[in-house]
Amino acid sequence: METRGRSIAQLSVLIQEGILDPVALTEATLDAIRGYSDQSVFITLTPERALSEANAASARIRDGRSLGMLDGIPIAWKDLFDLEGQITTAGSKLLKREAPARADGVVVARLAGAGMVSVGRTNMSEFAFSGLGINPHYGTPENPCSRDVARLPGGSSSGAGVAVAAGLVPVAMGTDTGGSIRIPAAFNGVVGYKATRGRYPMEGVYPLSQSLDSLGPLCRTVQDAVWVDAAMRGMSQPCVGRGTLTGLKLVIPETVFFDEAEEGVVCAFEDAVTRLSAKGAIIRRAGFPLFSELFALMASHGPLVTAEAFALHRARILGPDAMEMDRRVVARTRLGEKTSLSAYIEILDARRRMIAALAREVGPDEFLLSPTLPHVAPPIAPLLEDDDAFVRTNAKTLRNTLIGNFFDWCGVSIPCGTGEAGMPVGLLISGLPGHDGRLLSAALAAEESVRAF
Repeated sequence: METRGRSIAQLSVLIQEGILDPVALTEATLDAIRGYSDQSVFITLTPERALSEANAASARIRDGRSLGMLDGIPIAWKDLFDLEGQITTAGSKLLKREAPARADGVVVARLAGAGMVSVGRTNMSEFAFSGLGINPHYGTPENPCSRDVARLPGGSSSGAGVAVAAGLVPVAMGTDTGGSIRIPAAFNGVVGYKATRGRYPMEGVYPLSQSLDSLGPLCRTVQDAVWVDAAMRGMSQPCVGRGTLTGLKLVIPETVFFDEAEEGVVCAFEDAVTRLSAKGAIIRRAGFPLFSELFALMASHGPLVTAEAFALHRARILGPDAMEMDRRVVARTRLGEKTSLSAYIEILDARRRMIAALAREVGPDEFLLSPTLPHVAPPIAPLLEDDDAFVRTNAKTLRNTLIGNFFDWCGVSIPCGTGEAGMPVGLLISGLPGHDGRLLSAALAAEESVRAF
């Protein structure tokens, strides 16, 4: 039975009906990963753990003791999550010297408790500090949607996006500090859900910026994301209902999001907006000077993520270890040295004020609707040697999504069409902080119309 490219929901039905055995699914998943043409998607596989978990799931289901809809479903983990007995390298050669994790991270343990089968750890930008997904140590996964040249996977959850898009796993867990779930989701044509910061426990997840880090899955459907979200919160079943498009209030921000956007991206987005409106969604467009203020704040004080990344990696960046790191990660991290303590405090104060101000401009029953990114996945080759082009492309790629991290939004990126070179375009639905349940409900309602291309 062909299992590649199926959603969690499709696989779950087969498993629970006894048509598909979790062990057979796990073996097929591991074989597909080992046989995939691009061996840079995964950093390590965990076959012993996977087969042990799959055998346990198989026995439970045979005995009528299924743990639920996720029992026996394979999952891959971005190499920031602790898996017991494995070294968490964060996409860096430096951390290979560290001791293996003594225990699973909290969310890893929760999904294992729901019966999910951990098959391995996916590649990523080193220390999660790039939106492009280039990694000089473990290779750069190629976007499986490209039909012309090797194109970017998006970062930093590069391997996660490619693994799902290529049909190797139905779900891969990512992290998102400036767009690292939503960017690879959009580039690779899959669904990516970034939760509000703090929705899940962060113990056992290697940090980048504690003020901005958030988690979430990359998967094939919003429904899959809803199921995984519930298990990550320690719940036995979801409490999110499917909403309706009739009367759904959506705000399209006209500030920043469309600046220098590719024509194909705008066309795919606007076509999706037309479909949503035809189904009863209420659309308004508005300017948001706060978004321009954010980029002015970054220009004068430095980005919050850079300041916190420098504090985290100071010893590495200023010592001999820097020679073993991606030079682009080193250069970007060192910029954080310029942010003084007083400037850092001013950034945090401004952030609190701006989040409160935005909540007065967006109604509690409204969601923001935008292109996930202003462009489709660019070719890899021109960015490998030209550091200036890398910096420009990285900044543009992160631009739309980092707004959501700064304002602490939750967000779901859904494929909405194709742009230049036939590459996927993502539509991003974002909610105010803590509105995750309502956001997922709205995304469930919108998905069919958004993807009707």
